[in-house]
Amino acid sequence: MRGKRQFAKLSGRIPHRPMALTSQHVEHIARLARIGISPGEMEILRDQLSDILARFEVLSEVDTESTETTAHPAGSVALLRSDSAADSQSRDQTLANAPNRQGDFVRVRAVLG
Repeated sequence: MRGKRQFAKLSGRIPHRPMALTSQHVEHIARLARIGISPGEMEILRDQLSDILARFEVLSEVDTESTETTAHPAGSVALLRSDSAADSQSRDQTLANAPNRQGDFVRVRAVLG
């Protein structure tokens, strides 16, 4: 079915769902995402999105008081080489790689009709 979205039910439901979304929430999210959804899809998405929010809510129960704050877990190391001026190819060397050349220019097919 090309172009038809399939929304599968999530397994492993969380029994406590304090942040259950309403149909209006799902409509708003769909409008922001610029997708059209049927009433049946809305029901499924409402349940799935509510479950996702509930799963993230579990993270608020994790004790992070003794955890040091980090900007990035791998540390910050500049992996870029230093920028330095160097000689480049000559025009003829560069144009030698062009599949279709016209004088000192590369000839290409028209992009805008």
